[in-house]
Amino acid sequence: MFTGLIEALGQIQAVDHGSGSVRLRIGTGLAPEMRLGDSLAVNGVCLTVAVVGDDHVIADVGPETLRATTLGSLGVGRGVNLERPMRADARFGGHFVQGHVDATGFVKAVRAEGDAHWLTIRFDPSLASYLIPKGSVAVDGISLTVAALRGDAFDVMLIPHTWRHTAVHALREGDRVNVECDMIGKYVARATQIALGAS
Repeated sequence: MFTGLIEALGQIQAVDHGSGSVRLRIGTGLAPEMRLGDSLAVNGVCLTVAVVGDDHVIADVGPETLRATTLGSLGVGRGVNLERPMRADARFGGHFVQGHVDATGFVKAVRAEGDAHWLTIRFDPSLASYLIPKGSVAVDGISLTVAALRGDAFDVMLIPHTWRHTAVHALREGDRVNVECDMIGKYVARATQIALGAS
């Protein structure tokens, strides 16, 4: 379980393609604090650390994760958002983020307003019932608030700290991003479907 509050900005150092899978080498200052088998959210995707080096970790990405997320399109030198799982004895900011991406979306627009920035994200129609104005959403692992919702797109605002300290500042129009909707909203929607007789 994660919070969507990004701990560090990592960098893809190597991408090794296997038989339907990918192994990512990620440079990060978090490496000395990590152990083999730890979970690590990479751009909002929960991965398992397979190798720990002095200044990097290595994680495998399976076929289903490659299909459902943007991790397969990461290239060497690309910055990625990193977050370790939340601790039970720590303050809980952000919102409940599982690291289980619901779908990918596309950056429709990036625009500045003062020191802040707006992102407009076009989302898959299957996510429509899970998004509400002022609700929570994770975009590439970042806990954000849906500031506006219309049709097939939503707007989020990024404060200067988030813009500078995450990989979001590198996003451009047309880029694909990982979208995870609020877990509580998904359970409510599912319970309603069952109550109405849906399978």
